Amino acid sequence: SHSVAENTAFVTGFFRGIATKPSFAQLVSSLYFVYAEMEDAFDKTSDPSVRALDYPALRRRAALEEDMAYFFGSEWRTTVTPSAATRKYVERVQQVAQSDPYLLVAHMYTRYLGDLFGGQMMGGMARRSLELEPGAGTAFYEFDQIPSTKPFIEQWYAELNELELSEEQKNAIVDEGNLVFALNIEVFEELDGNPLQSLWTLASTGLRRALNLK
Repeated sequence: SHSVAENTAFVTGFFRGIATKPSFAQLVSSLYFVYAEMEDAFDKTSDPSVRALDYPALRRRAALEEDMAYFFGSEWRTTVTPSAATRKYVERVQQVAQSDPYLLVAHMYTRYLGDLFGGQMMGGMARRSLELEPGAGTAFYEFDQIPSTKPFIEQWYAELNELELSEEQKNAIVDEGNLVFALNIEVFEELDGNPLQSLWTLASTGLRRALNLK
């Protein structure tokens, strides 16, 4: 199966749209607010599905805090606010965490798996295209605790496949995944208006397969 970030066309289009430092910094900002909310929700929930898939090695908040300091300076916590699309995304995470926390699995899949599949490539492209200093501004894309991506993802998929979920819940997770991808598109569109909707088909197919849905 393929994730969105694994697809070369996605990666190329993604960086075509964020070829300047200001737009890349805006994306980093959006990612920070989204991941901070997601990971707070993971910490607070007792949902067994979320707990089973919440690997510390996947967590991105600390890395994004480094990137925020690089792009916005040491006072970034008091000077940077989320964009409109980012606020909408964050509100959805909050809503799901309160009403149906098992749907957070879709948020994990859509973000973390995409990050893992394409992170190294995307981080390298960002450093080259933006001429960033070595080791600065792209900590988000570095998974230091995951030396080998493929076996880790296979293990994560195995855990996903073993979750005790009803067919209704599995389908709801797929639907939530579609919504999460749409929310990500809105964040991208604030940067460059580049439509990437069709590429969600790749990730959605992988998610359905992992959940044993036809």
